[in-house]
Amino acid sequence: MTRDEALYRLKQLARAQALGRHVGSDRLIQAGLDALLADVDSPSLALLAGLGRREEHEARELFDHVVDELGLGVEAPADPIAARWALAYWLAAQIADGSLDPATGADLIWVEAASDLGYPEALQPIVECAVHLDDWNAAWSTPLEQLKEEVLVAARALVARGEPETDA
Repeated sequence: MTRDEALYRLKQLARAQALGRHVGSDRLIQAGLDALLADVDSPSLALLAGLGRREEHEARELFDHVVDELGLGVEAPADPIAARWALAYWLAAQIADGSLDPATGADLIWVEAASDLGYPEALQPIVECAVHLDDWNAAWSTPLEQLKEEVLVAARALVARGEPETDA
C-alpha cells in the first residue's frame, strides 16, 4: 500500500464514521498499521497501530486523533436530511468507482438513506435494484450480474447529478 492509498483509506474511514456508519475497532487499527507501514507519520498513529485486543476500546479516540493530526477530518452536515443525502451520494460514488460491491451498496443506500428520506425519486432506481437483489435467487431469468450492472448505472447517474439534495 502506498502512502497516498493509506491516507485515502484513513479519510474514507473518517467519512464513514462522520456519516454515521459503524466502523469496527479492528478496521481502525488495521488502517493505522497499514498507514504506519506506508510511511504516514503522526504522533498518535503508532499508538493506534499498536493496539492489542484488550485495548480496542481506545481505537476510536486514537483514530480521531490521527485524523485530526493528518488534517483528514470530515464533517457531516448538521441537518439529518442533508446527512442522509450525503451518505447516499458517498455510497453511490463508491459503487461507481468500484470500491463498494453494487449489491452491498444498493442495500446500504436503501436501508440507511432512502428509507430515512422517504424514498425520494432520485434514489428509486437504486432502491428498486436493491429490492430485486434482496429477493434474487438462481432460478430467476435475470442474472445476478445484470442486476449489479443496473445498480452501477444508477449509482453513476446519481453521482453525475452533482451535489446531494437538500430536501426530500
